[in-house]
Amino acid sequence: MTLTVYNTLTRRQEPFKTVEPGKVKMYYCGVTVYDYCHLGHARACIVWDVVRRYLQFIGYEVRYVQNFTDVDDKILNRARQEQSSMEAVADRFIKAYFEDMRRLGIKEADEYPRATQTMNGIQRLIHELENKGFAYPSNGDVYYAVRQFGEYGKLSGRKLEDMQAGGSERVNLEDAEYQKKKDPFDFALWKAAKPGEPSWESPWGAGRPGWHIECSAMVRDRLGETIDIHAGGADLIFPHHENEIAQSEAVTGKPLATYWLHNGMVKVDGEKMSKSLGNFTTIRDLLDRHVDPMAVRLFVLMAQYRKPIDFTDDAIAAATNGWHTLKEGLLFGHQYGKQLGWEVDSSLLPEFVERFQETVNDDFNFPGGVTVLFELAKELRREGNILVHQGKTDTPAAELQKQWQTLVTLAEVLGLTAEMENSPPATDGLSDAEIEDLIQQRQAARKAKNFVAGDRIRNELQSQGITLVDSAEGTRWHRN
Repeated sequence: MTLTVYNTLTRRQEPFKTVEPGKVKMYYCGVTVYDYCHLGHARACIVWDVVRRYLQFIGYEVRYVQNFTDVDDKILNRARQEQSSMEAVADRFIKAYFEDMRRLGIKEADEYPRATQTMNGIQRLIHELENKGFAYPSNGDVYYAVRQFGEYGKLSGRKLEDMQAGGSERVNLEDAEYQKKKDPFDFALWKAAKPGEPSWESPWGAGRPGWHIECSAMVRDRLGETIDIHAGGADLIFPHHENEIAQSEAVTGKPLATYWLHNGMVKVDGEKMSKSLGNFTTIRDLLDRHVDPMAVRLFVLMAQYRKPIDFTDDAIAAATNGWHTLKEGLLFGHQYGKQLGWEVDSSLLPEFVERFQETVNDDFNFPGGVTVLFELAKELRREGNILVHQGKTDTPAAELQKQWQTLVTLAEVLGLTAEMENSPPATDGLSDAEIEDLIQQRQAARKAKNFVAGDRIRNELQSQGITLVDSAEGTRWHRN
């Protein structure tokens, strides 16, 4: 089965075919860096991280670009509040972004262009729009003439006659600014400098770019005129992505992107996340509450990426429990590989790989892929319990190694990884050697039929989180 994806532009699921065979050009509309990233950003970044990983897994060479919007009214407002500068605010939250993403296991993009680093490309694109009759200057501003682009609304399905005036603006404009427009639907490409604001020189006077033109210019500068995937949150379909199409395609006459992919939004306990409702949760707040980053990834991946998800305590608890199951499976080889006599072998079970790929090929059906992982992990967990309690298993060691290697490989595609942790020290500081000594004392007591002393040692070890497993072959132990 070939990969098919749901294309927002055509409103249907389509076979995935790239502009250049074997290569994918992918752009993700990144964050506006005026605050710490929240759960909505976490979902988007995880989803597109895994889409990229999966495309690489099935053989594509992926060039993945993600921008930072570092020129924006929200950044300026934050800088004023802190008596700082727009650059200082942007730099601080870009640094925080990378810290948060590393904790979530997000692979870095190939490039992170910033709007402030793309001013030449932005001005060049505006100039071309002006020359082609799609843009006009007005008292230091430059506006896009929406009605000049006959296909406006094709991404969102909106029609101009059904829209309210001003609906294409990200920020409400003062009445005086509306008067600069030829049509209320027109949106700003360049904004004249205001006192005290950062600005750049341009043919239209000092000013700064509008939000939409930034992404059009960054896509063109970094990836070319037509890319394969343009991704982002569903809240960006209109006006941002609609306006990107209008700007870019008016100049090039070519599709900006073949496939437009959008992830669903995040709600918190059924409500839209907002600071006013007190349910605004940042990534670092969540992870600092000792929620495992892998549980957060699993929570996101257990939902269809285009649908809304509801973040609740119960949902994250379920994801945490699910992660514990997967983690046990992922650690199986580290815990029992030596005991089973494994040698270096990277062989996989083709039937599981094929099922995983066939499932995920259906519009990035990551929940279905997770189901395949659970099947492998639960079997390995069962085998681990057998090894703990019986010391051996009837399943061939080579078969277990293939199961484990398959689980690790497919989990890595979803960015789900586990590492062995140092055994937590017991509360009384018992070392492995001390535990072994106590077990020997218990065995001696039992041999002398002093079962009270033997039970006392077992209970003492149990209270320290150490479980003893007696069998015909002797006594084994493990930390809980």
